[in-house]
Amino acid sequence: MVSDQAAAVFDDLRPYLHGVAYRLTSSWADAEDVVSQAWARWSGHAEAVDDPRAWLTRVVARLAVDHLRSARVRRESYVGPWLPEPLVSMPLLGSSPPVDPLDAIVTEESVRLAFLVVLDRLTPEQRVAVVLHDVLGAGFAEVADVLGCSVQAARQHASRGRRRVDIDDPPPRVAAESGWQVLDELAAALRAGDTARLVGILAPDVVLTADGAGRVTSAGRPITGATEVARFLLGLLGQARRHGMGVSIEPVQVNGDPGFLVHLDSPRPRDARLAVYAYAVRDGRVAQIYAVLAPDKLTRIQPTAGPPRSSTHPLR
Repeated sequence: MVSDQAAAVFDDLRPYLHGVAYRLTSSWADAEDVVSQAWARWSGHAEAVDDPRAWLTRVVARLAVDHLRSARVRRESYVGPWLPEPLVSMPLLGSSPPVDPLDAIVTEESVRLAFLVVLDRLTPEQRVAVVLHDVLGAGFAEVADVLGCSVQAARQHASRGRRRVDIDDPPPRVAAESGWQVLDELAAALRAGDTARLVGILAPDVVLTADGAGRVTSAGRPITGATEVARFLLGLLGQARRHGMGVSIEPVQVNGDPGFLVHLDSPRPRDARLAVYAYAVRDGRVAQIYAVLAPDKLTRIQPTAGPPRSSTHPLR
């Protein structure tokens, strides 16, 4: 039986461990499963552990590797593009401190959707090496221990993974006010149905990726180019209006970045009644749009949009 002190140590580390597991799996559900399994192992070894944080990090990473390898097999039969499970929270106002462990996790650059999308293109070994070494600062001996390989091999996994991240070059996080300003302009162009204005807000090589998991209607492949993406977005709104569907758009933070939570009142069973839209901005324009419509990835979101925290924001 684990002591009260050991249980308290684990509880203190739980938000950190969830963050490690989420970075490695891109799934909060998998992260919770991994941390639960880590607790079971901690319960039997806690009294003999000198460095709980390092020990539990290795345990979580090893468990996450198993999830990653099985996920690669599952995704071979996945319908359409695959995106990480988004972490949705209400925008924080001013300099208010985080009130929830999740709010603290999503402030990290390495938890941004744009970065996780790139991590998902790595092999499990490369991903573990990049996250443990480059993000969390673990030594290559620890990485090798997790992967069951030599230190030299661990270095090679990190190098190859880092090279892929550099090639894909995910847009960096922009200041919150700048991000919201761009999304205000995007929302205004959508409301007005102004294609030319919308194209001007989108980067010329913008990519929209939608994940419906084959469960709901969504774009079956990424859409590339400002004109194509603008037509697609305006087409969605136009279709909803023609069929008399109610659409509500709520500003939220998606993995710490500005985004939208979209509720659709539709009688059609294949329509996504709930969707999360996340954006990555580069040089003042929207460079990436991630639309998560897969119902299984949105179960943590309340079915009814909550009241905005502020009425001062143009969209709120």
